[in-house]
Amino acid sequence: MPSYLQIENISKSYGPKVLFQHIDFNINEGDKVALIAPNGTGKTSLLRILAGKDSSDSGGKVLFLKDIRIAFLEQEYAYDPEKSIFRQIMDSSAQWTEHLDTDHLWQYELRVTQLLTQFGLTNPDKPMKDLSGGEVKRVALTQMLASEADFYIMDEPTNHLDIDAIEFLEAHLKHSRCTLFMVTHDRYFLDRVCNTVMEMDRGNIYIYRGDYMNFLEKRQERIDNYNAETERVRNLYRRELEWMHASPCARTGKAKYRKQAFWDIKERADDSYVQKKVDLSETQIKGTYLGNKVINCRDVSFWWEQKCYLKHFSYNFQRYERVGIVGRNAAGKTTFLNLITGGWRPEMGGTLEGVIDLGESLKIGYYHQSGMQFKPGQTVLETVNDTHLLSRFLFTHDMLNNPVERLSGGERRRLYLLTILLQQPNFLILDEPTNDLDIVTLEILEEYLLEYKGSLVIVSHDRHFLDRLVDHLFVFCGDGVVKDFVGNYTEYRTFIKDYEAAQKADEKKPVEKKAKTLMPGSDPASAKRKLSWKEQQELKALEELLPRLEQEKADLEAKLSGGTLSATELQEASTRYGSLQEELDAAELRWLELSE
Repeated sequence: MPSYLQIENISKSYGPKVLFQHIDFNINEGDKVALIAPNGTGKTSLLRILAGKDSSDSGGKVLFLKDIRIAFLEQEYAYDPEKSIFRQIMDSSAQWTEHLDTDHLWQYELRVTQLLTQFGLTNPDKPMKDLSGGEVKRVALTQMLASEADFYIMDEPTNHLDIDAIEFLEAHLKHSRCTLFMVTHDRYFLDRVCNTVMEMDRGNIYIYRGDYMNFLEKRQERIDNYNAETERVRNLYRRELEWMHASPCARTGKAKYRKQAFWDIKERADDSYVQKKVDLSETQIKGTYLGNKVINCRDVSFWWEQKCYLKHFSYNFQRYERVGIVGRNAAGKTTFLNLITGGWRPEMGGTLEGVIDLGESLKIGYYHQSGMQFKPGQTVLETVNDTHLLSRFLFTHDMLNNPVERLSGGERRRLYLLTILLQQPNFLILDEPTNDLDIVTLEILEEYLLEYKGSLVIVSHDRHFLDRLVDHLFVFCGDGVVKDFVGNYTEYRTFIKDYEAAQKADEKKPVEKKAKTLMPGSDPASAKRKLSWKEQQELKALEELLPRLEQEKADLEAKLSGGTLSATELQEASTRYGSLQEELDAAELRWLELSE
């Protein structure tokens, strides 16, 4: 395979802090590389140098194969809030499109429309200012993928995406012939997309072919070998130290190189490998006592303008339970958290009905998706006035007087997490906690949360994080409907796939057999209210309607990806695809209600 990228002798520092120094590596055609390194060590800076957005302090070389096309996905997508989605993409893609003839320009526009549809953005005329953070990320990804570049450079591509969008992106990249270099903390995404892990550690680059588990095993082997070599050097150092301490007469006439070698050996002997990790074992950040009454919700509904975000929701949270919250972007997950924590007030707008009753011993720690609020110039030490704890969270002495705004995204998140844990909450809410945290910190956070003595609610798109930590899921289905699923995220996806497969297999079977396919938590032996004649007819009609809608969806997907539609036909198909998905969701939901 030809070399697509060759890096020689590049370095980056900010003031006295050296991020990386004199590094070299090579990426070949077809490599799909995940870059792993602790927060604050320069992952984003390295990507920006490769993309030509920044420069190396030491000169060096960034050599791409001649004539290959490169696309760069930054963490923050710059856009004009007044432009429509489609106009934003086309105007930002001028470097790709300005040299295209009419036919190729039309093909590019077609790819943009197809990708927007597949990402669930079915209205390309919607203004950018009306989009959520996850929708903006999907616009940025559409622009990048539509370019069909040879080499993608991606900085945290899954941040702010819902799981459906992540799984689509995952499948697209997995089957693409592109070469890829990305930073990600999503371990499932990494394993399913990448074939190589690159580690940046203590100024050096290490390459591991294979998945994340192979990286962990080989990395530990490397560290063990390094420390074994350190022990061998220490033995040599002790012998040389005895020689150096011998009387001056005994050293007269000895070679100068041995004296110099002694100092080299001493430096190496002092360099054992100790991996710095966030330490969450401190007793003072444990949760406080939580009584039997936690949060009780009775028939809660919430509307904002004409949209329903929660409909007749009733649930009593229990001590020590672990709830995961999943659903599409803008389905109401964060709104739900604000409601149950008392963060909503009538003057903020919207209409709330029902009762939300908080327990007297409840102490909520709420890690917001938006991150930590701080004053300009506020330092790390002013934020958390405890040098011991800051040290355990990897904030070294020379970082204590750094302004918070100068920290990397992951360092800022780590500091924010510390401020939440210091409150000693007994009901901990984490809204997208994995954004910007490095993988090592995530794994330590997981271990801490497994031992956490309190109730836990997690909103996350990180499937690995959910699988390890939650007992059941609140699935936000849209239009205010929330379903409770007992199990983790992988079990939920398996259930959905089995359910869809059973639905297709039962298309021609009698209605009474199909009604036996139950939602999780339902009891086949429990007594059920008999359906009225009208409901029976509705159920029968839905049994006939669902296969037709599924077939229409499949036909539309084939047309949209076929590349044969005219611009007008493409617009019509995209619009129909969006409304069809809404019809299908509503029909499936009603079928589930009747069949239960």
